[in-house]
Amino acid sequence: FLFIPQTESFLWILFALMFLWMLGDGLEQAMGAFRLNLFYLIGMVGTTVAAVFFGAEFSNTMLNLSLLFAFAWYYPDIQIFFMLIIPMKIRWVAWISAAFVGFGLVTGGLSYGMAVAASLANYLLFFGPEWIANTRQQQKAAARRRSFAEASIPEDEPLHRCAACGRTEQGDPNLEFRVSRDGNEYCVEHLPKRGEGNG
Repeated sequence: FLFIPQTESFLWILFALMFLWMLGDGLEQAMGAFRLNLFYLIGMVGTTVAAVFFGAEFSNTMLNLSLLFAFAWYYPDIQIFFMLIIPMKIRWVAWISAAFVGFGLVTGGLSYGMAVAASLANYLLFFGPEWIANTRQQQKAAARRRSFAEASIPEDEPLHRCAACGRTEQGDPNLEFRVSRDGNEYCVEHLPKRGEGNG
């Protein structure tokens, strides 16, 4: 009963089942048959619990949304024709659907929120830890980029400076610099001769 779309139009039922088949086929390739069956079983139990305890009018829409979200996780750039006309990447369809669910959570009350939580438990169980890990990794990468940017040389800071006269390439772009044996950088004019000082 959970496979039957919530419509009486035969044509819409056909398209909905074809779309469901596409989602299932892609997820089986990405997750494997066992994990997909477990994913769907948890969603079925959650949807049934939501229907029994939070209202019989609650449909299988959330279960199908969990499949859509999982498919968009693995294949975000696959393009489909929304309403059979508008080309859209599957990730945007998932984001729009999530926005509608979020709107329902704000306006639908506690029973709707509990029903959503029960029906999308499979998605949260399978993808929640990975999403949290990815978020932490992105935060760490952003922190590394910030620390690198803070430690890098400012754009107005000269790259070369003569240890003797203090001139830089900013004052004279044609000025040539060399590193002496003492480890300091000098312009060619003030480069220590062999035997001078530490040179």
